[in-house]
Amino acid sequence: MFDIRPVAYVIGLLVTTLGATMLLPMLVDIAEGRGEWHVFLESSLVTMLSGGLVALACANGVKEGLTLQQTFLLTVTVWVALPLFGGIPFMFGATGASFTDAFFEAMSGMTTTGSTVFAGLDSLPKGLLLWRGMLQWLGGIGIIVVAMVFLPELRVGGMQIFRSEAFETMGKILPRAAEIASSISAIYVGLTLACTAAYMICGMNVFDATVHALTTVSTGGFSNYDASFGTFSGPAEYVASVFMILAALPFVRYVQILNGHQTAILKDSQVRAFLYTIGTLVLVVSVMLLWIFPHHPEQAVREALFNITSIISGTGYASVDYMGWGTFLITLFFFIGLIGGCAGSTACSVKIFRYQLLFASIRVQLRRIRAPHGIFTPRFEGRPVSDDVLSSVMGFFVFFTVSLGVLSVGLGMTGLDFVTSVSGAATALGNIGPGLGDQIGPAGNFAGLNDAAKWMLAFAMLVGRLEVMAVFTLFTLRFWRG
Repeated sequence: MFDIRPVAYVIGLLVTTLGATMLLPMLVDIAEGRGEWHVFLESSLVTMLSGGLVALACANGVKEGLTLQQTFLLTVTVWVALPLFGGIPFMFGATGASFTDAFFEAMSGMTTTGSTVFAGLDSLPKGLLLWRGMLQWLGGIGIIVVAMVFLPELRVGGMQIFRSEAFETMGKILPRAAEIASSISAIYVGLTLACTAAYMICGMNVFDATVHALTTVSTGGFSNYDASFGTFSGPAEYVASVFMILAALPFVRYVQILNGHQTAILKDSQVRAFLYTIGTLVLVVSVMLLWIFPHHPEQAVREALFNITSIISGTGYASVDYMGWGTFLITLFFFIGLIGGCAGSTACSVKIFRYQLLFASIRVQLRRIRAPHGIFTPRFEGRPVSDDVLSSVMGFFVFFTVSLGVLSVGLGMTGLDFVTSVSGAATALGNIGPGLGDQIGPAGNFAGLNDAAKWMLAFAMLVGRLEVMAVFTLFTLRFWRG
């Protein structure tokens, strides 16, 4: 019989921890003096009490390890439970959000999607702005652990190809998660502090630098202003671009560098492919901007670099309204968002390594057509790729494409236009942030969407963040029977 107690125990502990972190924005509200501090005190008490009671009630069912079923369930339900409680301050606070809007905003934060339903960000209490940034920062470090531990173990979307990289201990799931989390935490915090300092050097005040560092390193994209990163221009855009790229690289490579393998990043084929892709796209878009608009060369390169890096990494910042750049570049930006960063990073979407494996498989099939009796094996970083990895990757592409189509149709049935439906589906599944069009584009937000569309998009954010198949597995009878 399926025992849910170990799963509920871990979720209870994590919810309790989330409640404790709410005390930090409470202190910020106290310092600001706007009388909003009670919002986070009440939210913290509700969250910690709920999580603590669940953990205490299920403590007697804790075992040494988790079964495969329990691991799947834990991986998914954590990313539902935390946004449920993370949205409480939005309902109690100055935004006065409905349950739908609060959950949407919290899910967008925890999955580092960056789509927002709030307008008037410039005038919100600092505590709420900090909380939005903290949700993304916590979600960013959380997804690294999920991508490096849980998804490889669950054989999701070809992630099993990274099962033993840099961490030779293949013990139980949770002990291994703790080991990896402790190894990457210092790196994650270090990048965040460095980003904060760099933003301050560029002229941001301490609060803006801190919140934007939280949402840059997590590749989340929540900003303190309705104009997003358009509030800052010049050097700050270069700083953001650098740290978005660093956050989109595999964190396991940083661990290897600290362990003495200085060339670990440069030897990673997905890192090279990711950097080559950004470089090529920046060159193309810069030339197009200089050709279409009377841009200064430095401005064209800066805007191209910032916005391409923001979209491909899934951060979702916008420094300009690129909806005015013409249909070719708008279409290009749509497909850029479906590329994604590297596996084991805070970046999202399809991921570079899956395209590499797809192209390797296509090359092998073409060679087999030319030489039917030859023996050809797809390779990744010089290693043969097993059939189960290729099958998992192909399954991911099929599930992602079908999900994109079904979600687009579903959004269209709620009354949204074609561009909003398709780009909204893509930005949610890819955890990108802004969509296309006047309503949800870089100059808009998701506030005007109907509740049905918001719930569909919130579910899509969860599906996309957990690599699609991990979520859909829970809806099969075989999972619950096995």
